[in-house]
Amino acid sequence: MLLLTENINLQQISWKTTKCKLVQCTIARLDEIHPIISGNKLFKLKYNLAEAIAQKKGILTMGGAFSNHLAATAYACKQKGIASIGLVRGEITEPLNTTLRFCVENEMQLISIERKDFNNNSHLLQKIIQEYANYYFVPEGGSNKDGEKGCAEILPAVTSLKTFSHIICAVGTGTTVRGIAATAMQHQTVVAIPVLKIPESEQSLFLKNHLSITSSATIKTFFEFAGKGYAKKEEEIFLFMNQFYKQTKVPLDFVYTAKLLMAVSNLFDTSYFSDTNEILVLHTGGLQGNKSLAENVLHY
Repeated sequence: MLLLTENINLQQISWKTTKCKLVQCTIARLDEIHPIISGNKLFKLKYNLAEAIAQKKGILTMGGAFSNHLAATAYACKQKGIASIGLVRGEITEPLNTTLRFCVENEMQLISIERKDFNNNSHLLQKIIQEYANYYFVPEGGSNKDGEKGCAEILPAVTSLKTFSHIICAVGTGTTVRGIAATAMQHQTVVAIPVLKIPESEQSLFLKNHLSITSSATIKTFFEFAGKGYAKKEEEIFLFMNQFYKQTKVPLDFVYTAKLLMAVSNLFDTSYFSDTNEILVLHTGGLQGNKSLAENVLHY
């Protein structure tokens, strides 16, 4: 399940931007690699799982109530025959939502953590890590060296990688971008699109903490496409997702990839790309998060 030997499916897509400009690019369908461990999650979990198994431990990790990472970890751990514990941000309410119910069905123990304590530096989290010393701790989103090591295997799985001038990826913790930047080529530009709303006064610190990268490639970060903030449900995003799917048949999630493709559309509209550029967009999965939306919001 976790041996990534096949190349990632590359799909040529074209769509009309908000300025009715017909554009095209290549999208790397990481979302199609596995039906449950979707997108970049398989890469992030690969070496974390291997380390937990080598140490004969379960996995202790953390995420929000609709976390793709929690769902993927629960499933992967069950498949590998190891225990899992998920620390959930905020109150766990009954009945469980679709994501948390899936986690429980895959034998993950859930523990609620107050939002004020939901960070790697909190005393409560450190106490829990010590209490569950027989579990291998994986930070939220798989954001550690093992996760980054796995993400460094994404680009080598892309055929004809050298033909692309730009590689574009959404940013949460920055783990995926750090991984792909490590293997991008000197003639390429890695374009990072943070989905968290970062005030201008904090952007330098964000870059230092999350996107400090040693790479042969050029790294460019655009902060202006985060909308109202992380996982905010915005009509503009849903409208774009439905129109994009109608034209391309590529489903997006509203937290990461919708903002990513909206950013790509804007960059085409503002002539950031030249006619000779070859664009590769990474679809990092996360589609299960769409289950948090009301019925009929999305037309797929």
